[in-house]
Amino acid sequence: MKKMWILAGVFISATVLLLFFRTATSKQTNLITKTMNYEQRNLPNSIVHILRVPAHSQFIVTPALSSQLNTVEEVAKKHQAVAIINAGFFDPVNQKTTSIVFQQGKLTGNPKDNQRLVDNPDLKPYLNKILNRTEFRRYLCEQTIRYSITLHSEPPAGGCQLVDAVGGGPQLLPELTSVQEGFVDNANKRDALGSTKPNARSAIGIISDGSIVLVMVAQKPNTPGNSGMSLPELAHFMKTLGVEKAMNLDGGSSSSLYYDGKTFYGKVDSKGNLVKRPVKSVLIIQETLSEVK
Repeated sequence: MKKMWILAGVFISATVLLLFFRTATSKQTNLITKTMNYEQRNLPNSIVHILRVPAHSQFIVTPALSSQLNTVEEVAKKHQAVAIINAGFFDPVNQKTTSIVFQQGKLTGNPKDNQRLVDNPDLKPYLNKILNRTEFRRYLCEQTIRYSITLHSEPPAGGCQLVDAVGGGPQLLPELTSVQEGFVDNANKRDALGSTKPNARSAIGIISDGSIVLVMVAQKPNTPGNSGMSLPELAHFMKTLGVEKAMNLDGGSSSSLYYDGKTFYGKVDSKGNLVKRPVKSVLIIQETLSEVK
C-alpha cells in the first residue's frame, strides 16, 4: 500500500510539472506572437517603413498633442514611447491643429479654434467637409479596447465609449474619399495633398483581427522630386498588407516614424538631405503592464 501511495505521489508531481511547463510555454509563445514587427521595404520609387501592432497585445495606440511643434523623436523622449508616427494636419504659421484631437474623453484639439482655417475665404466652400474628415479612434467597449477608422460625424459604436481620436484623411480603404472630404475638387482643379503625385506619406490601417499597421513612405535621396507614393498607390499598398480600413495622415515634410530608438524621416530636399520637420500631433504606441483586451 505504501508503494502505491509513493507511485501516486510521483505521478501527481509529474503531472503538475507537465501542466506548469505547458502553461509557461503557452504564455511564452503568446508573448512572442504578440510583439510588434518592424519591416523595411526598398521599392523602386520609395523606401517603406512598416510597423505592425498585434491585436490584444500589451501595446496601446493613443494620440498626443503638443502645445508647440516637436519632432517625433522629441515626443518619444517625453512619453517614453515604443513607437510614434506623425498624425494630424496643422498650420505651421500659428502652430494650431487643423485636425480633430480627442484625448481621454476630452476634446483637446479643435480645428474650429483655428481662425486661419475657419476664416480663410478660399476654404469656405470646403469647410464643412474639412470639419468632418476621417479619424482614427480608440473605443472602450465594456472592458475591451477597440480601434476604428471613420468620419468625425459617425456616432460611437453601439455599447462603446469614445476614449481617443485624431483626425487626418482622406480615408484610403475600403475606398479613397479625397473628394468627399474636401481634399480634391476636380471642377476647380483643387488637390490639397497633391494626391496623384509621388510624395512622402504616412498612414494607419486596421486588419480584420484588430491589429494596427503603421506605414511611413520615404522618398529616395537620389530622386527626391520623383519618389514616394501617390494616395491611390498608398491605398493599394495598404491593401497588399491585408489592411481593411486605412486612413491617410499628414504627409510630405511631416512624414516621420520613430521605433526602437531610431527615427525615420520621409521627405528629402533637392540636395537629397532628410527634412526633419516638427509636428503638432502624433500617434503613440506604449507598452502596458498587461494584455489589452
